[in-house]
Amino acid sequence: EIADVAEEGMMDGLVAEFKPDAIIHLAALVSVQESIDDPDLNLRLNYIATQRVTTAMEAHGVLRVVFASSAAIYGDTTDLPIAEDAPKKPISPYGEAKWNSEEWLHARAAQSGFVARCHRYFNVFGPRQDPASPYSGVISIFDRRYREGNPVTIFGDGQQTRDFISVHDVARANVIAATAPDLSSGSVNVCTGNATSLLDIVNVFATQYPEVPAPNFAEARAGDIIHSLGRSDRAKEQLGFVAEVPVADGLNELIRTG
Repeated sequence: EIADVAEEGMMDGLVAEFKPDAIIHLAALVSVQESIDDPDLNLRLNYIATQRVTTAMEAHGVLRVVFASSAAIYGDTTDLPIAEDAPKKPISPYGEAKWNSEEWLHARAAQSGFVARCHRYFNVFGPRQDPASPYSGVISIFDRRYREGNPVTIFGDGQQTRDFISVHDVARANVIAATAPDLSSGSVNVCTGNATSLLDIVNVFATQYPEVPAPNFAEARAGDIIHSLGRSDRAKEQLGFVAEVPVADGLNELIRTG
């Protein structure tokens, strides 16, 4: 069923009808730039929607929620790898709303007795990510360029790194958090704990598309984060979750499936 999570009363009606054991709350405004351009829409979709979910949970006795948070709550920290207790310094309304939603969920969980699991996703990639969307990750953009036979553009020297994690691993982490017995509330990074450079990504694509010209290099963009890497041990401790899909394998699947 298609519905607006942020619409008052909508979640209440759905939860009353379906009576779920847990809710995996992924709905969001996912564009950082759009959150800057339209902060009211960001507030509605990334914070008020979370309130609507918890209100419905409390009204109908749902005992667990898994929330899609983001590494954006950490901001531009250079203290790597980033642990869950690192300072929260979001630099966009998007990151701020994700952090506020986490705080809201943990406060309501403590008050009402449900379990809130907040997952701070790092750089998620995989099939069906829209390269034309404003939130497109660099991998989906590169994928489209290679499919079109066009060289990609790398801003900077390509040595910048990210903690890329396959959507398959992310989905598995969500299912564990929604179904594992005897979990308490908590927030964890959902990441691999491994740094992958843009040149590493390009090398995989170049192997699959040898006819595509070599990348173009452009001046680094002001404000771009050079390195991002998460600590993954807390997810292992609390969920028994360890990322299993190597970045190269995930990329090759993306290339095969289109």
